[in-house]
Amino acid sequence: MSNELSWARDGRNWPNRDASCFPEINGLRWHVQIIGSGPAMLLVHGTGASTHSWRRLVPHLASKFTLIIPDLPGHGFTEMPATSGMTLPGMASRLGSLIERLGVKPHIAVGHSAGAAVLVQASIDGRIAPKAILSINGALLPFGSWVGQMFAPIAKIMAAAPFVADVMAWRGANRAAVERVLAGTGSHLSPEDIDLYARLFRAPGHVAGALAMMSNWDLKPFAVRLPRLDAPLWLITGGNDRAIPPSSAIEVAARVPRAKVVNLPHTGHLAHEEAPQAVADIILAAAEEVGPTGPTSETAEILKSRLASER
Repeated sequence: MSNELSWARDGRNWPNRDASCFPEINGLRWHVQIIGSGPAMLLVHGTGASTHSWRRLVPHLASKFTLIIPDLPGHGFTEMPATSGMTLPGMASRLGSLIERLGVKPHIAVGHSAGAAVLVQASIDGRIAPKAILSINGALLPFGSWVGQMFAPIAKIMAAAPFVADVMAWRGANRAAVERVLAGTGSHLSPEDIDLYARLFRAPGHVAGALAMMSNWDLKPFAVRLPRLDAPLWLITGGNDRAIPPSSAIEVAARVPRAKVVNLPHTGHLAHEEAPQAVADIILAAAEEVGPTGPTSETAEILKSRLASER
């Protein structure tokens, strides 16, 4: 089994493959998909996922926005950086460098789970300045129970053991096991969606990236800085989410000056994959509320031309 995902093999029929490019920025080779035309919108996936997780949302947004969809460091087809690049501030900084290379100012930023935290961190740090951030079941607060206290140390031990990612990837080759993991989030996905996650989970490099992200994730200082967020924050919650309780969004909204909670009662943690039309409607409502971008807009072709890309 190859350690890393191969674009030639694993990406040969990847969703929105024609939109993919592979820029190298500050020594890190990214996989980024750029689709559509109009104001720029940044979509950032959560831990263990990749660009594929936005595939059902793309058709609802690409006619109105230029969508910028990266694989986070260590995930999918983006390389793994040094350990410092797998922290929350490190990922936010890397993402900021990608956006700077594109020469664009995202009008709207949408993040799922830990991806929402990356966007908020990047905004607080001044690396991006969206008119609004939408968090889909965002992992924005540290776990309050003993589970949270144990989670990071255990993940660190697992990430440090070179054989663990191989063992977990071997387990990931069992499609039924992947299906059980995804169902455990409270979401119900299509067989095709499950197959894509299984393709990721059987690659030790992707598993190692997810473990490294989890083991380096520290939301305590981040939570202290949450009130500094200037952008409006829309907190989309899935009523059946078994990974991030909807009550977490209510607590975040109490800390962030310009936050609102929108509940999708019949969805789980992967709400954007289960109910793309409903999530798109919320995103479009947020975009309309914050108003137009001004006289300029982007296209996928313009942004791709700014990247030293290869297919």
